[in-house]
Amino acid sequence: MSASASASGSASESAGAGAGGAATGAGGAGAGGGRVAQLKHTGLRSGWTTGACATAATTAAYTALLTGDFPDPVTITLPKGQTPAFALAAEELTDAYAMAGIVKDAGDDPDVTHGALVRAAVRLLPAGAGVVFRAGPGVGTVTRPGLPLEVGEPAINPVPRQLMREHVARVAAAHGGTGDVEITVSVDHGEEIARSTWNPRLGILGGLSILGTTGVVVPYSCSAWIDSIRRGVDVARAAGRTHVAGCTGSTSERTVTALYGLPEDALLDMGDFAGAVLKYVRRHPVDRLTVCGGFAKLSKLAAGHLDLHSARSQVDKGFLAELARQGGADEELAGEVAAANTGLAALQLCAAAGVPLGDLVAETARDQALGVLRGAPVTVDVVCIDRAGTVVGRSDPRGPQQT
Repeated sequence: MSASASASGSASESAGAGAGGAATGAGGAGAGGGRVAQLKHTGLRSGWTTGACATAATTAAYTALLTGDFPDPVTITLPKGQTPAFALAAEELTDAYAMAGIVKDAGDDPDVTHGALVRAAVRLLPAGAGVVFRAGPGVGTVTRPGLPLEVGEPAINPVPRQLMREHVARVAAAHGGTGDVEITVSVDHGEEIARSTWNPRLGILGGLSILGTTGVVVPYSCSAWIDSIRRGVDVARAAGRTHVAGCTGSTSERTVTALYGLPEDALLDMGDFAGAVLKYVRRHPVDRLTVCGGFAKLSKLAAGHLDLHSARSQVDKGFLAELARQGGADEELAGEVAAANTGLAALQLCAAAGVPLGDLVAETARDQALGVLRGAPVTVDVVCIDRAGTVVGRSDPRGPQQT
């Protein structure tokens, strides 16, 4: 997981998945390729993110506040169209507010937030106030720059916020509300759980982050996932694909699809396992390999790490500072990069100074990848993106004959 507000819980909270509560429900046939086939191949059960749980709790609480009754189970619609139903584990209704709680089920993922009780308390606000988010007990507050949230904000990431806003609007339309509410999200024992995450080092204090870009937790068994990567390469080669892409998640898949028009069976969901892709492609070459992922993750590859998981590799700001120097940064800027809170903050500092740190990371990561390929006849390029999928760094394609 990159050094971002998604530092709590599991790396797979940010990943996409197919429908339903199981990887086998992803909707693809075994003969297919790409992300759907990989999920099916693992045989592992998916789960739901803290963001999905908070959205379900918010939906139930606001419904009760307007109608007097809690929907149980409560159904929500996730960004990719899945409609999971959640049983309520807690509920409370007073004249001032309504509260609902959902127990998070992370499926077969080894997620530190599995089993946590995620609560949302909803209060009505005056018309025109909009939706206001608060951090309750067990949810952290951002205290340092460089995250996708402003300092002082509750650590409720942008996509879960949007998901909650959308469901508040739907409930308001169905039951005659204005949609102006205060939502306080809390997690029982969240401050204790957060000690097992990167949140304290990132300046997210007081608890966990509320995460998820798709609402689905993709389960990661290292052996099963690496095996699924290999099967993905096999399927792509059997289909005659000459250009494949190793992607860290659903956002990077969308980016490379837009850039290159690659079909689904040319997309490899490598997650954190960059080394698994490179080593298998070394033995089973394709003409071209694109590696695409978040800037912070790919800065780890540039620094020589082949496992990009936050538990096994970290963003090296000193390394980024040295790359910045190579790109023309003076010592003052290099020092600021070395002291930056996150990789994103380092990137922003360099962008403001006209130093192409994103391109330098992409080029260095490409060269590291070529080193792992050991002369295999594969041309490699690297694309770095931000959380929204915007390209922030890109290398030229290069093959072994050009190294």
